[in-house]
Amino acid sequence: MPTNENGDEENSQRPSEKLRSRADPFLIICRCFSVLTALTAILCIFVNVLSAIRSFKSGSDVFDGIFRCYAVAIAFFIVLAETEWGFIYKFWGILEYCAGRGMLQIFVAVMTRAFPDTTGEQKNLVLLQNIASYLLLACGLIYVLSGLLCFGLLKRARQKKEITREQAVKHLEELERQREELEELLINERA
Repeated sequence: MPTNENGDEENSQRPSEKLRSRADPFLIICRCFSVLTALTAILCIFVNVLSAIRSFKSGSDVFDGIFRCYAVAIAFFIVLAETEWGFIYKFWGILEYCAGRGMLQIFVAVMTRAFPDTTGEQKNLVLLQNIASYLLLACGLIYVLSGLLCFGLLKRARQKKEITREQAVKHLEELERQREELEELLINERA
C-alpha cells in the first residue's frame, strides 16, 4: 500500500470513489418498478393499437376503434410519466404523485380490458388484452397503495439526498483534480 510524506498508509481509493459506490436500494427498487410499469404501458399501447386496427378494418365498431385510440394516447402519457421528465410534471402535476399515476394506470387498464371480443374470433388478442390490462391494473394498485403510504414523499427526499451527494462528489473530484495540478506545478518548480 502506498505511503504519504508522513509515512502513513494511504487508502488506494479516492474519497470520491468511496462516496460514489453507494446506491440507495429504495431508489433502485423504485426505478425498476418504473421500468416495469413503462413496459406494461407499452404492452397496453401495442394491444390497443392492434384492437383499433381490427376495429377500423372490419368497420363493425368504429367507436371501439376511437376508444382504443384514446387508450393509446393516455398510455403514452403513462410511459412519459414513468421517465419522470420535469416537462411532464410542469403541465400534468398530478402525475408527480403516486396516487395520481396509479389512478391513471387503472383507468388505462380498464380501457384496455373494455369491449372484449365476444365472437371468439380473436382469442389471442383477447388474451393479450387481459394480460396487459391486469398487469397495468396491478401496477396502478401498487402506485395507489404506495401513494397512501406516502412512499412518494420518501422517494423525493431520497432523490434530493442522492442529487446532493452527486453534486458533492463532483465538487470533491474537481478539488482533487485541482490538488493534483497544483502538486505537479510544485514538483515542476522544484525540478
